[in-house]
Amino acid sequence: MSEMPRRRRRLGRVPRRILHMLVTLWVASLLVWSLLALAPGDPARRVLNGRGVVDPTDAQLAAERLALGLDRPAWERYLDWLGGAVRGDFGQSWRTGRPISDELAVYLPATINLTLAALLIALAVALPLGLLGAATAGRWPDAVIRVATLVMVSTPAFVIGVVLLYVVVLRWGAGNVVADGTWSNAWLPAITLAAWPAASWARILRAGLLESMSATYLHVSEARGAGRLRLLVTHALPNASVPFLAVFGVSVGWLLAGAPVVETVFTWPGIGRYTVESIIARDVPVVQAFTMLAVLLFVLSSLAVDLLSTAIDPRLRERGRPAGSMAGEAAR
Repeated sequence: MSEMPRRRRRLGRVPRRILHMLVTLWVASLLVWSLLALAPGDPARRVLNGRGVVDPTDAQLAAERLALGLDRPAWERYLDWLGGAVRGDFGQSWRTGRPISDELAVYLPATINLTLAALLIALAVALPLGLLGAATAGRWPDAVIRVATLVMVSTPAFVIGVVLLYVVVLRWGAGNVVADGTWSNAWLPAITLAAWPAASWARILRAGLLESMSATYLHVSEARGAGRLRLLVTHALPNASVPFLAVFGVSVGWLLAGAPVVETVFTWPGIGRYTVESIIARDVPVVQAFTMLAVLLFVLSSLAVDLLSTAIDPRLRERGRPAGSMAGEAAR
């Protein structure tokens, strides 16, 4: 009898999470659109300067303000921008005059290649380090892993990128200084982008595994001769997957947010570098579009991880506890 109400409660949480996601996106859209109002200078003058008009006349400025809709109320301009953003239309770039959606489509494949390569590298590094650290807890391999991951987490991505360029490209003569966005040239920027998530995931996984290994039945199994590594993989790893998944979801959004720095260091022709160039040129609509895409990726990845964690862990299904809170406890 109690199973049906429990199932209804579980199903009812999904619309609530989707509603929270939509509210988050709406609030983010308000903040992002406010960039236009907070940006210094005259938008019409910046647009004309981007088109090569160095010293526009008053008539040109007035015509451009009218074309940008600056004569309309702010709420009306916001609703127009929001409606276009929902359809994937973020307007035109002030710098090039081309539709932003078309320019994003040009740079997106390179960023996807870089992000996927970074994810694969981060997983390939984090899983063995996390398992080895938990298997050798309190011994020198664990200490080395903890120090190394702490250094990786604390070092900015651009520093890692510059060091890799100097050592690998300039000293060893391997790789290319200028990347072309293909898989063959993705390994150096991908390693740089993967450094922080790999170290963070390894630390979270180690903490989750050690917490799971503290269960009494695992102590008994280990005392009876069961191998520690076998217990970690078969019993502790499934229990530690929930906080690991939560951090994984947040890190996916971080990869896009961290792409501008890495892509600029390696001249990678992706969305991140395109956004940095737009920031330098004060091309506000492009910055708005990138910020909304990053927020959307953060929200979607968090929602997916939350639903997946709820499906995996019965405790979350019963308590309705967000997976992110468990990840925070594991990190501490």
